[in-house]
Amino acid sequence: MTDSRPTTTMTQDEIRVAPHIRTCSSSSDEVRCHAHVLVDAFDEIIPNATPAGLGPTQLRDAYKITSSGSSAITIAIVDALGYPNAESDLATYRAQFGLPACTTANGCFRKVDQNGGTSFPALDVGWAQETALDLDMASAICPSCNLLLVEGNSATFSSLATAENTAARLGAHVISNSYGGGESGSTSVESAYNHAGIAITVSSGDSGFGVEFPASSPHVTAVGGTTLTAASNARGWTETVWSGAGSGCSTTYAKPSWQTDTGCSRRTVADVAAIADPNTGVAVFAPTSATASAWLVFGGTSVAAPIVAGVYAVNGGTVNFGSNPYASTTALFDVTSGSNGRCSPSYLCTGAAGYDGPTGLGTPNGSAAF
Repeated sequence: MTDSRPTTTMTQDEIRVAPHIRTCSSSSDEVRCHAHVLVDAFDEIIPNATPAGLGPTQLRDAYKITSSGSSAITIAIVDALGYPNAESDLATYRAQFGLPACTTANGCFRKVDQNGGTSFPALDVGWAQETALDLDMASAICPSCNLLLVEGNSATFSSLATAENTAARLGAHVISNSYGGGESGSTSVESAYNHAGIAITVSSGDSGFGVEFPASSPHVTAVGGTTLTAASNARGWTETVWSGAGSGCSTTYAKPSWQTDTGCSRRTVADVAAIADPNTGVAVFAPTSATASAWLVFGGTSVAAPIVAGVYAVNGGTVNFGSNPYASTTALFDVTSGSNGRCSPSYLCTGAAGYDGPTGLGTPNGSAAF
């Protein structure tokens, strides 16, 4: 679409019933991003004149994040293809919500290609929307952290694995990945997600029950999805399983030692979760075309992965692959209802007390579990 359509501001009631579409095509690519954007009845993106959806204050309150983090910590965002206006769009988001400036000039923001240089790939609006979502969510949760954007040359496992290794080499404390694809053939690139001492968050998918890579890697924190709504309870919020969240049993990767559920002999997805339902979605300032950007409302487990990455960054402590939350389950909100499909045993696709597939151990309650 172009930027010629009138802008409007959606109410929360309108957000709850709006349809949504995936931002990234998978027709010829190995890897698809997991961002969903709200659209109108004609599947046209809805540009808002002012932010609609949840902002940083609401997200931080929902997950009880009180620290703003530290500039000594870097969150890396790995995505495919180019986004020339990443820094300027990020500046709009941060200024709107009163977050400190994060720019190349002040040392907070850095963008590199998949090899760490400046030969950036061409713009892809769908992937740029994904990248905007990731940068904004990391900013919302850890506003004082530095941001490193690494752009893969293509939406392939090979390019994104190269970008992942670059992010690790350039000093990231946590690397956020909001994409996935089939497990077949993934063992050739799995080592790119195996970096001791670095937290690697990966969205679990947006097609309901079923497993994707790299979420199925035993070396990452697989992040499922919830429907997050305000409530008149002690927390102020309630969460249920988002029906689109990926979950289930890997057919390829061994179960890590810290996972003890009995329904999968191999790796189980997910480990933890955060907001993902587009109908209770988040405000993002993102491109709508090659020449324009606007306020959009996003969901998908692409929201959840950078939120959890931000929580890891706020904590800033020692990371042991994806094991940390398993040692601190009391510092998580257990999600006990909702489903993403039908399966056996049922916990692999249905919210349950303790561990379940779609939301893992639960959602952040402060940063202690990360």
